[in-house]
Amino acid sequence: MKIVVLGAGSWGTALAVSACRNPLAQHAVTLWMRDAAQAWVLKQQRENTRYLPGIALPPNLDISAAPLSTLAATLAGYDLTIIATPMAGLRGMLTTLQTSATPVVWLCKGFEAEVDGAPGLLGHEIQVQVAPKLRAGVFSGPSFAQEVALGQPTALAASSMHAEVRATLVEAFHSPTLRVYDNDDLVGVEVGGAVKNVMAIACGLCDGLHLGLNARAALITRGLAEITRLGLALGARVETFMGLSGMGDLVLTATGDLSRNRRVGLALAQGKTLEQTVAALGHVAEGVYSAHTVVRRAHSLGVDMPIAQGVVDLLDGHMHPSQALTNLMAREPGSES
Repeated sequence: MKIVVLGAGSWGTALAVSACRNPLAQHAVTLWMRDAAQAWVLKQQRENTRYLPGIALPPNLDISAAPLSTLAATLAGYDLTIIATPMAGLRGMLTTLQTSATPVVWLCKGFEAEVDGAPGLLGHEIQVQVAPKLRAGVFSGPSFAQEVALGQPTALAASSMHAEVRATLVEAFHSPTLRVYDNDDLVGVEVGGAVKNVMAIACGLCDGLHLGLNARAALITRGLAEITRLGLALGARVETFMGLSGMGDLVLTATGDLSRNRRVGLALAQGKTLEQTVAALGHVAEGVYSAHTVVRRAHSLGVDMPIAQGVVDLLDGHMHPSQALTNLMAREPGSES
């Protein structure tokens, strides 16, 4: 199978490495970068020192920086196109690929930024707007790029409305160390992947304030309830949130030390400003950009999301870190269901 990964950040690089090393198949994999100079460096060093240091790039991984203007034509000979940009770059990529006959799948998790009062959209909603004829989907689940690149055991969900796209993802990436599960609930997979980033900021805050494991467990559990409520309101299925893209991704992102969103919460608890925190990360933490959209879309649907609202208040500087958690504990008693 010929696979091209568009975007050489940590996750795009990790998946390209994983596909190259898949012992169950002999894939021809290309990692595409926008910057020709950076592509040349990767070719020489055979290592992505910025986003995935310490991981050697397989010798059979091709690295390209073909002009974006010719990208759609360049990809015509591939069997699978993976978009590995941050959420902010998804619309542009889908627009460029809108006439592609090749299955197109994105990796980014989050909501697009709001523009001129229009609600921020999930990936599948953007695709419906700009590339409705694409056979498309999302590849998501509990995964840190570094562990996938090292070949450590991981399970992911291949989600699309098209059975062919799901089957192509399974064929491309299923291996002894990477299990790929078929899931046709595209809405649920995307909501779980987007909102867990916001909840991970809250859990990082909780741990940074040393509130204890009981508090962390409560936040994860009630955070999952909020994710599920929003997902159901958007048309998802409840069982999706008990799986990899719901509970699995939330637990990993909320508790794992490699989680950028969790590290945002930890830094804010230490008294750092949001600007200092984001600058120190050096990578995109999607929860910072998605939190406002999550809350606005929840409000528009009449969905109560107090944890997400607390994160927004914290990020906007309207609330001290300790007060955000105090407010949640001071809410009126209610039914768990």
